[in-house]
Amino acid sequence: MPQFKTIRQAAATGLIPEYRLRILVAEGRCPGIYAGNRFLVNDEALAEKLDRESKANLRREERPSEE
Repeated sequence: MPQFKTIRQAAATGLIPEYRLRILVAEGRCPGIYAGNRFLVNDEALAEKLDRESKANLRREERPSEE
């Protein structure tokens, strides 16, 4: 069962700052759902998303530049 947290609770885990989470929600890039006017972050899906993005960034950095 997925674990849902408010933005503030998700930020309190130390995974990502609250301000950045709010930006991701506004951009529609944060996994979660709206419950009324409150956005609930899918904690596990967020961690997986950040892990995938960080691995993709590492692969980009490891590629030799074409100069």
